[in-house]
Amino acid sequence: MRLKKILIIRFSSIGDIVLTTPVIRCVKEQVLGAEVHFCTKAAFRNIIASNPYVDKVFCLENSLKDLLLQLKAERYDLILDLHNNLRTRVLKSRLGRPARSFDKLNYQKWLLVKFKINRMPDVHIVDRYLATAAPLGVQNDGEGLDYFIPEKDEIDLSTLPASHQKGYYAIAIGAQHYTKRLPVDRLIELCEKINGPIVLLGGKEDVPIAHMIEVFFTSEPYHSHESPNPANRTIIYNACGKYNLNGSASLVRQAQAVFSHDTGLMHIAAAFQKKIYSIWGNTVPAFGMYPYTKDFEVMEVKNLYCRPCSKIGYTKCPERHFRCMREINFDFQLPEVDHLA
Repeated sequence: MRLKKILIIRFSSIGDIVLTTPVIRCVKEQVLGAEVHFCTKAAFRNIIASNPYVDKVFCLENSLKDLLLQLKAERYDLILDLHNNLRTRVLKSRLGRPARSFDKLNYQKWLLVKFKINRMPDVHIVDRYLATAAPLGVQNDGEGLDYFIPEKDEIDLSTLPASHQKGYYAIAIGAQHYTKRLPVDRLIELCEKINGPIVLLGGKEDVPIAHMIEVFFTSEPYHSHESPNPANRTIIYNACGKYNLNGSASLVRQAQAVFSHDTGLMHIAAAFQKKIYSIWGNTVPAFGMYPYTKDFEVMEVKNLYCRPCSKIGYTKCPERHFRCMREINFDFQLPEVDHLA
């Protein structure tokens, strides 16, 4: 199909935007003469700004009206709405251009959360996104997710502590909601189980928790029981709040393996085809947002009566026991860090 301008809309958030990248690439490469524009929130512009398959980025900043005026001037041939919420519906209506919208399967999600009845299709959300573009003749090219890091944001491993320069494991300790995050004592337990050089990744909001983990592994009680072999022990480099998202992505790309909650860095790790250990609390892989890669392991408490309790998350466990995170079994085999092999 020959089209000139195609607008793809996904306002948020990090992981959801990364999951749209196969649609961007496949539309650009498979639709003859396509000029691909992407619309997102200003806070997430940098996720898309370096994507070579995107010709122009528009951002929702202060006013939907201002954004509408910019988009109207483009006279799109087609809009692919991969967010499908109230604001995107308003945009589509006022732009008055041909549009296709992603099916969010809200009813099926409601059944799973409310009654634990699983009517979700066994289809990853990436393939559901791609189905929105299927009438254009677009097919999944099998190339996975994309994430492009500007050269200026790449992290030189020589700037890390010597203990981490030849290899490390990365743990993305954050998540937007409390019920999607391991408690600090369980994060410490996970670090002890890994028993090697670890980089903690997260934003400024994760700094206090990261500091608690760092203090534990530098304390005298821990060192009094450590292995006599200094190369075989947990060594923490706290990178939380020290880098922008692209910098964190660079550290993910260079890690031996990545541990992550159900969050954006998990999907960035999938874009780099890393070995991923995905940690699930109140949400479940059945929602279709598990790592879009072959080499991953799911860490979760299966058949827990209260799971999933939300499709997003809460500030505290509604049942007050937090068993979904408290009872996860850390039973895994790690790929060797190069200098420990």
